Amino acid sequence: MKPLTPPVFHILLALADGERHGYAIMQDVLHQTNGQVHLGPGTLYGCLKRMLTAGLVQDLGERAVPGADERRRYYRITGSGREAAAAEMDRMASALEAARIKGVTSFEGGR
Repeated sequence: MKPLTPPVFHILLALADGERHGYAIMQDVLHQTNGQVHLGPGTLYGCLKRMLTAGLVQDLGERAVPGADERRRYYRITGSGREAAAAEMDRMASALEAARIKGVTSFEGGR
């Protein structure tokens, strides 16, 4: 399986615990990365389009949002999406282990 791009991986993580609409996905990614990854609408919806084609997510369609005039499209991770996220986690774990073995350490304080 091909490695996932960081935005795709974070979108899958955002959907791992339940369906969400686009803005909620952007907010979840911002939260899960402690503000380090900000997905703009172009990146988010471009990724979602490719992820739909690849079968990683499912479009649940529009739903009226209580108390709001707009309608939002909701998305859900698929079984293939969960498998892709798990494979990416394994790939990242292997890379981190290789870095640890090579003596690469993280720097505290932003160095």
